[in-house]
Amino acid sequence: MALLLLLPTLALADVLQGRVVGVHDGDTLTLLASGNFQHKIRLQGIDAPELGQPFGQASKQNLSRLAYGKEAKADCPKRDRYKRPVCKVWVQPANCPRCSLTLDANHAQILAGMAWWYRKYANDQTPEDRGRYESAEEEARLRRWGLWQDRNAVPPWEWRRGKTGGN
Repeated sequence: MALLLLLPTLALADVLQGRVVGVHDGDTLTLLASGNFQHKIRLQGIDAPELGQPFGQASKQNLSRLAYGKEAKADCPKRDRYKRPVCKVWVQPANCPRCSLTLDANHAQILAGMAWWYRKYANDQTPEDRGRYESAEEEARLRRWGLWQDRNAVPPWEWRRGKTGGN
């Protein structure tokens, strides 16, 4: 007789709600949802510097400031190759205690200069989000916010390739 292991799973386009209980880096966090189930979430449409990269720690700190300890809603249309839900995460803006979950944390990371818009996965986004994220990156770059202070900032996908010997 086979044992059936029952674990919460995500269907396509699932929406998760809960409290952000962990921030791993500038584009990955943990959401504690109903049933005390933790979801390690990859933020959709962005790629933040790795922790060992310049601005990696600053990116993590910025995402923590935006989301840690807050209630959040995550719209999760897919999973990545590590089986993590890939989500657009909404939180309450810090400067608006009466607002609901209206701050797109993914977009905020790009606008602060703490992540790149991940063009490789642009087709996974709505046309509106593609435009907003691209404009946010351009503004951060022009204003030299965050990682854009370094005119030769290395995107994390190139940095990772260098660390793995080209793999």
